Amino acid sequence: MKNPGKRPGRHHVMAVLADARPDALDPSRLTDPTRQRQNLARIVAEPADSHSARRRIGFRPLGAVALTAAAAAVVVAVGTTGEQAPADRAVAQPPGPTTPRSDKDVRVDGHIELLSAARNAETAPAKGTYWQTTTRSHYLDVAEANGQTFAVSSTSTEQWSVGVRPGTQSLMVTGLDAVIEPWSAADKARWNAAGSPRTVTVDAGRKDAGRPYALGTDRPTVMRTNVDGDIYAVGPDNVSYEDLQALPPNSGELRRHLEGLYARENSADTAGAGRDAFVLRQAGNLATMPVKPGVRAAAYRVMAELPGVRVVGNVTDPLGREGVGVEIPRTYRTPAGTTQQRLVIDPSTGAMLCDQDLLVEPSARAEAAGLKAGATLNYRATTRMSWSESQITVPKNAHS
Repeated sequence: MKNPGKRPGRHHVMAVLADARPDALDPSRLTDPTRQRQNLARIVAEPADSHSARRRIGFRPLGAVALTAAAAAVVVAVGTTGEQAPADRAVAQPPGPTTPRSDKDVRVDGHIELLSAARNAETAPAKGTYWQTTTRSHYLDVAEANGQTFAVSSTSTEQWSVGVRPGTQSLMVTGLDAVIEPWSAADKARWNAAGSPRTVTVDAGRKDAGRPYALGTDRPTVMRTNVDGDIYAVGPDNVSYEDLQALPPNSGELRRHLEGLYARENSADTAGAGRDAFVLRQAGNLATMPVKPGVRAAAYRVMAELPGVRVVGNVTDPLGREGVGVEIPRTYRTPAGTTQQRLVIDPSTGAMLCDQDLLVEPSARAEAAGLKAGATLNYRATTRMSWSESQITVPKNAHS
């Protein structure tokens, strides 16, 4: 993915300000700290859903398909079988704590960069046969074995190819290069002190607490993800490519459309922070789907205009790529402690780079395992998002 080192020039920023600034960026509003605090308090995080049999800490990926009961038979469930991990495999290291930024950096520069991402998203190719994404996923869990507590890391690559023309299918290959292993050198030492067990117990919350967790490598899994003509989920609806193409490329109309979906899904609560969190999540999802470039741009403008959303310039994702961060200010609790969600977007290309959960305050067990505030618990980093005329190749050792 393109990742130029230079930031957009000043003349570009001024053009963005001239033709795309929302009312929320009125300087008279930005200088009011009381208004800022009120805005930040309005947004709340949605409960995180389970992602796979290997994932433990709650994390919702972007662009997830919602399957109906009838469709469940079409998609093959992901299986997990573990082998011993190679002893010399590199261990992922945690990123450093996020550097605090001033209100001016958060409320002005970040919004400008997000609007710049919207402008650049409008120039992306509009059509193809298969919409394809490649993501690198990483999840951290707190494990226990023979009296030792340590962190384990689950990493893998996922390829998703969505066929949008008649006669095409949508395929997802998960678990490419999948491995579960002690997270750091210190965790590996504690694991060795426990006797280097192949199976450990993971504290994964109420449902999976105490479940055996196999360390090692695994075969990839292939799934078919289209259900008749439906290829994605937007809010409560499974949608087709034609539905996505019909979405409005105007931020105001798109926001009203998403708010309408929220009202249908939450008839008892049609306004306020819950609605804004829903709109933010759905806008982030749309940015990863095969929508028209104008709709992807409108999704970023919706993010920039939402009250209470924290937009931070000059952040780095877990793969070292610079971008603009969009954060849900309210934290939420997981077995590993208090966390906060962040989206990272490349303003120079208009591409969604990463969806990550940051550890704000570790639980006692997580702290005992060596996890510190500022660590990334979970992330899904997109390394490719583009059109293709050919279907992805399924590895010969993949199971379904």
